[in-house]
Amino acid sequence: MKKKILILGNGYVANRLKEAWKCRIYDKRILSYQDALEAYKKHRPQIIVNCIGFTGANNVDDCELEPDKCMLANVTVPMWLGEIALRSPVKLIHISSGCIYHYDYRQDKPLTEEMVPDYYTLFYSRTKIYSEAMLVPLAKRCNILIARVRIPLDNRPHPKNILNKLLKYKTVIDVPNAVTYIPDFIKALEHLIKVDARGLFNLTNKGGMRYPELLDVYKKYVPDFEYVLLPLRNLKLDRTNLLLSTKKLEKTGFKVRNIKDVYDECIKHYVKQ
Repeated sequence: MKKKILILGNGYVANRLKEAWKCRIYDKRILSYQDALEAYKKHRPQIIVNCIGFTGANNVDDCELEPDKCMLANVTVPMWLGEIALRSPVKLIHISSGCIYHYDYRQDKPLTEEMVPDYYTLFYSRTKIYSEAMLVPLAKRCNILIARVRIPLDNRPHPKNILNKLLKYKTVIDVPNAVTYIPDFIKALEHLIKVDARGLFNLTNKGGMRYPELLDVYKKYVPDFEYVLLPLRNLKLDRTNLLLSTKKLEKTGFKVRNIKDVYDECIKHYVKQ
């Protein structure tokens, strides 16, 4: 990337972007508006990518146990950064989440960016709804891009990679879900920066991924692997399962691949790591 980019956050997505773009990660914690402003004034980037987020120590259920930490990372920091974007000549890219909707597979179509989020069951999801509620209106007045990621799938091992999780659990549900293939996500974000896109975008692949489909491809390369299907009604966790529309992203000129078309590429690279 030719533009001067500053990444906030030091997690999974932040480091994948740092590696791809050869840019800087700001390594100080942001605990106040002044901290956020100092980060901007010190580096004067053209683009700030906010990858700061709290998903719980083990999973999103743990956000209920640390609500202050979750609110600070997922709501308050984005609010401060939105204020900086309003006052300064900088583009703010906020990495958001698509896990913010109820979904009825019997009648709902893939959800567009215009649909109002309504999944308030989990504290984590509520915080992501709150931050979008602040930033989406601001994006009409200043240069803000909100990029939704959902269920990251990657071609390399990482605890946040859904493939890592599935291989660890070995018991999976079988329902189509919107998924973000990280190599495609990075390319999509590069494209949106190039066209100076603003506002809210679903950055997922087209279609829905069924976990058994992915694991069956994995079995081609690791034949001894076995898994067990779990009926969705037996899943004792509050989770949102849904499909997201990619039409808005496609209208910008970016070719969105169907998630099924990345399985073999993803697994082939993954098993070589």
